[in-house]
Amino acid sequence: MHQYRPALIAGLLAMLALLVSLPLAAEKADQNSADAGHQQAWWTSLQNLCGQAFAGQLVRAPADDATFRDREVRMHLRHCDSHQVRIALVIDDDRSRTWIFSRDDDGIAFAHDHRQPDGTPEAVSDYGGRTVNAGSADSQMFPADDHTRRVIAGSGLRSVWLVEIHPGQRFVYAANRVGTERGFQVDFDLSQPVPSPPAPWGWPEPDPS
Repeated sequence: MHQYRPALIAGLLAMLALLVSLPLAAEKADQNSADAGHQQAWWTSLQNLCGQAFAGQLVRAPADDATFRDREVRMHLRHCDSHQVRIALVIDDDRSRTWIFSRDDDGIAFAHDHRQPDGTPEAVSDYGGRTVNAGSADSQMFPADDHTRRVIAGSGLRSVWLVEIHPGQRFVYAANRVGTERGFQVDFDLSQPVPSPPAPWGWPEPDPS
């Protein structure tokens, strides 16, 4: 009879390990579901703005950066599908900028598309980042990706973008360089849509949504 004890003990230990792992696996599955829920909620809020345009106001910027200072700023959500949202960012008559949000199984990517008036890409374009965590239902963070580290010398490695959506209130775009005081933020008023600006440079008009 003693010869069966090692096998019996091994079986009991295997069963115990399985019983311990089940709650952990369930907890991990619940966490993954919650993470997906946060990004889905944020993505839904973004999709709900499609076709509309909103006015923006500069909140903070470095003293030597006059890109948005005392200028008319509008964003227009011109294109939306299940995987991508494109937002034209118009500053006075400058239509060179388009924000591109793309979603896949690994999260959400955020890119800055910059074009010349003839539609050709600027020297620095397509930079941005990708989510590395679930974020929250109203806030997603995009640390710089490898392409950004290459094209934005010196600052790309430390760049991170934060995009908040507070339905019916405001849309926040913030860019920061970690470890420095250089930060930028513009808030858009979601409570009052404005007339849509002309198409951004390099993108067709009309742009189907």
